[in-house]
Amino acid sequence: MVSEKINEIINEQINKEFYSGYLYLSMSAHLHELGLFGFSKWLKIQAKEEVEHGLKLLDYLLERNSYVTLKQIRTPDFEFKDVKSVFETLYSHEKCITNAVMNIAKLAEEECDRKTLTFIEWFIEEQVEEEQQVKDIIKRLELFGENTASLYLMDKELGSREE
Repeated sequence: MVSEKINEIINEQINKEFYSGYLYLSMSAHLHELGLFGFSKWLKIQAKEEVEHGLKLLDYLLERNSYVTLKQIRTPDFEFKDVKSVFETLYSHEKCITNAVMNIAKLAEEECDRKTLTFIEWFIEEQVEEEQQVKDIIKRLELFGENTASLYLMDKELGSREE
């Protein structure tokens, strides 16, 4: 069983991961409405990954004979003027998730919970990868500016992402 503090922070992270999925689905729907089906597909796949992260945390608590407390998922707030603003919001959100994961690692170290520390390492690596993917997309969007041909090609490329 994990400590009360570890249990609480992991339950909070489950909610954050499920919220991430909800946020990314709202972004996916928005871009789909704009006709950017490749960007939309990429975000929908990303949303599924975030939900899987939440489930992985949930399973971890259950495996450690700890309790799961699912909380209400808030409605995402967003207002986007263009595709770049969607991904800038996404990047900012990913940095917040990274910070939250690092806080779990820090607490696990303080509590000398080696099992949780080892478990959370996977999430740290995953966050580094996710931040970089989004940052790379933003760099390309900045480089291409308002060039619709480049946006079309990026949309096509992102739409080829496999689940």
